[in-house]
Amino acid sequence: MGVLISKLKEVLSAVLPITVIVLLLNFTLSPLDSSLLFRFILGAVLIIIGLAIFLFGVDIGITPIGQSMGKTIAKSNRIWIVVVAGLFLGFFISIAEPDLHILAGQIESVTSGQITKVSIVAIVSIGIAALVSFGLVRIVYNIPLYKILLVLYLIIFVLAIFTSPEFLAISFDASGATTGALTVPFILALALGVSLLKKDSKASEKDSFGLVAIASTGAIISVMIMNIFSKTDKITGSLEHHEVDSVSIIGPFLQKIPILAGEVALALLPIIIIFFVFQKISFKMSRRSVRKILIGLVFTFVGLVLFLVGVNAGFMDVGTTVGYNIAILDNKAYVVIVAFVLGFVTILAEPAVHVLTNQIEDVTSGYVKRKVVMTTLSIGVGLAVALSMLRILIPELQLWHYLLPGYMIALAMTYIAPKLFVGIAFDSGGVASGPMTATFILAFVQGAAEAIEGANVLIDGFGMIAMVALTPIIALQVVGLVFKLKSKRGGLERDVE
Repeated sequence: MGVLISKLKEVLSAVLPITVIVLLLNFTLSPLDSSLLFRFILGAVLIIIGLAIFLFGVDIGITPIGQSMGKTIAKSNRIWIVVVAGLFLGFFISIAEPDLHILAGQIESVTSGQITKVSIVAIVSIGIAALVSFGLVRIVYNIPLYKILLVLYLIIFVLAIFTSPEFLAISFDASGATTGALTVPFILALALGVSLLKKDSKASEKDSFGLVAIASTGAIISVMIMNIFSKTDKITGSLEHHEVDSVSIIGPFLQKIPILAGEVALALLPIIIIFFVFQKISFKMSRRSVRKILIGLVFTFVGLVLFLVGVNAGFMDVGTTVGYNIAILDNKAYVVIVAFVLGFVTILAEPAVHVLTNQIEDVTSGYVKRKVVMTTLSIGVGLAVALSMLRILIPELQLWHYLLPGYMIALAMTYIAPKLFVGIAFDSGGVASGPMTATFILAFVQGAAEAIEGANVLIDGFGMIAMVALTPIIALQVVGLVFKLKSKRGGLERDVE
């Protein structure tokens, strides 16, 4: 119970800032309808409670399953088992990721069904499966992460030449949305389980990160290939305006609960089935351990449902409305400043970020502090959302103008940054773009794009998650270089290499 209360306190301090900012905007730049405001406050309460329960459930349910599976796969000492298990687990975990369903649903809505939700989810999941499998093989064979990432991003840059602007934004956004609240804890635990069996503790520490980064490139590559072969070059998009029901406050929440409960149940079902299959064949855990994991999965289910209901029924409409209202103001500086502040504080409420930062602190035995990683991520994401807003305001600015030099800098830094931080940085890039980003900030940016003349909701709105995934990669490698310089002075350079 004490652990749950500590999680609640942690989440409360994370979600309150964005709630306060929206309330301040309501009284200043963007007055909101009273029913919309009450829905936002109720959504914030559900997010706080849901996120605390979810994180508690992940600790005692999802993470132990992932670690046990990783160890079992590695113990087989057969590369074909690692490959097949990676493909199987990668596909089912990705196809069940709620964040991917959120993004795919928004793509289907904005394109009026020209790009279906099912096609995006299926194509992305195939890409993720292939790269999770490849990432596990990398750990087994000790292939340096920076070399793998260089090759993968060179492939992406070549494919980008033949990819339409609409699909360029969607492909990078899909990679960010795939690494969400459910996928990240599982993939991190899977990587840790495989890497822990290595005799070299330093190699094990470094290899426990990077699988999320490799997996997320699978989403980019698969969507780009889909675009190139499907020849869907010209797709138009617009934001549907929904009249806010001034009477119903509870209604949208009650409407979302059964839909989201079904999606989350579908998300957890493959993991539960896989767990019982592995338990029968390999794990042979005690009844007490199995009971504890099942309780953890129940907490994960309840927490994720409450969290997603709060986000979808309380936060989404407010994000679009606030973005639209601020963008139509004469002074466009307001929308850029608000974008930075929202990006800065929203990252604090991302479930997967908490999972990653805790694992970073554990794996490095407290050498890399959670607060340092969180602050760096917040600044990086704040800049990403602000730069995305500038792209909407300045028609000449295109997504590749950011992504090409950005990833070139990020990849160049892999040669000089400590290798542990390379894995952490690229994992953080995917993790930063979770359910809060894929809903509230994406809605804010799309609302602004709809309001600004000359902006395209499909091209300018959907590129934002790609930016959110990029900036933390550079920011955390900079932190790694700072740690490297500090450790040189203290004679501890070996600890961060």
